[in-house]
Amino acid sequence: MFNYYFDADRDGHADTIRMFEAIGKGEYEGYTSRYVTFELLKTEEPKRANMMKLIEKYNITVLDFHDEANRLANIYVRNKVIPEKFLLDGAHIAISSIHELDCILSFNYQHINKLKTKRMTELINLSEGYKRIAICTPMEVLDYEEAE
Repeated sequence: MFNYYFDADRDGHADTIRMFEAIGKGEYEGYTSRYVTFELLKTEEPKRANMMKLIEKYNITVLDFHDEANRLANIYVRNKVIPEKFLLDGAHIAISSIHELDCILSFNYQHINKLKTKRMTELINLSEGYKRIAICTPMEVLDYEEAE
């Protein structure tokens, strides 16, 4: 999501900006995690600083690392939902799950926003005592809300 805010050539760019603005206006609660900020820190400057500034600009709550999220992410890996090499992607889903967020917004169609991941994380979450979490794009959330 943070990348799409600054990359005007991506299909989801305009809707990503709209989503951040809606969060800033209080229409949605915005969350990210230390798992995400850890990834952002690997980005080259000045893009890194610009992406990190979005957190403050839009008053996004940063969820801290959590042992339970790490445990749940490892269950996703053991069940071949997320490749071991991409454990951090599983941690994104897990931290959102343990905090009972309604949805995860992601353009990561390789490991997060894909049918297998959606179905398998739902089954694992339910078996581990967590609720289902929706995984979608900003367009799906914004379009749904506008249609009501």
